[in-house]
Amino acid sequence: MVRLILIVVLLLPLGGCYVMQAAKGQLELNSKREPIEDVLQDEDTSPELAARLRLVQEARKYSVDELGLPDNKSYHTYADIQRDFVVWNVFAAPEFSMQPKTSCFPVAGCVAYRGYFSKDGAIRESERLAAKGFDVAVGGVAAYSTLGKFNDPVLSSMMNWDDVRLVGVLFHELAHQVLYVKGDSGFNESFATAVEELGVQRWLESRGQEDEIAAYLEARQLRQDLMSLVAVARVELTDLYSSDFSDGEKRRQKRIRLDALAKDAAELLERNGRNGVNWLSGELNNARLVSLTLYEGQLPEFRALLEQCEQDIECFYDKSRALAGR
Repeated sequence: MVRLILIVVLLLPLGGCYVMQAAKGQLELNSKREPIEDVLQDEDTSPELAARLRLVQEARKYSVDELGLPDNKSYHTYADIQRDFVVWNVFAAPEFSMQPKTSCFPVAGCVAYRGYFSKDGAIRESERLAAKGFDVAVGGVAAYSTLGKFNDPVLSSMMNWDDVRLVGVLFHELAHQVLYVKGDSGFNESFATAVEELGVQRWLESRGQEDEIAAYLEARQLRQDLMSLVAVARVELTDLYSSDFSDGEKRRQKRIRLDALAKDAAELLERNGRNGVNWLSGELNNARLVSLTLYEGQLPEFRALLEQCEQDIECFYDKSRALAGR
């Protein structure tokens, strides 16, 4: 509680309403935490939930023993939040720019989004930004990290994922506690995604789940191929936005290029037997592309760093810290 109050005091000059909703949401989350062991011993706990929580316990121990992730109180409690998402992130970017609108805070530094514990609050913020001419995107988030400032719980919203996704997110969020660079969302998320990828593959190997490894690697390659399509589109759009075309012509060509991206993604997914799961369908805009590339924009560099370290995780952490200037 004292830590939360101090953070609120630091953040109040940045916008009272936003800060208070964040403080209220975090306080509510903290109040719902229960030790996982207590939940497991509760006779009202369903067998399905108990099985998922035991999986979390196994993965949490593995994260410390094999991945060198923090051995602290994070993810040793469970919170039933009774909704699908814990927060909704609002992304925004100018109509003719691939640079995200950022918000800056004393603890997290500048980030490329704002998080709201209420979907209505996120929608209102997106409408406010859209009225100012920004491209906007709103996305629900089932888990997030407080960077070790609080003892993050496992959330009921995470229970909707399959086992691989659940374990992967635990590794990802704990990686933020190993290394976090204020003001560089792309670096932070790509670093954590690299840890997640290595962790999940090793976790599956340790359990002898060969079929799951093959499926995971196949899905990872498909996502990489999709992100390559996004990267090409970003370069072409950046060139368009810096051209001498009129705003009307830029707007027309932008729409054509984004529609082509959605079409290319649909065709790639169809070739891989993934019809109906195109997260690049619908109306794309700059904010959507910003949100998509946030987690993987620098991922190839971190994968290369892992190769240099011959997959040694401590070497990878050291080189990543050096890269971050720490």
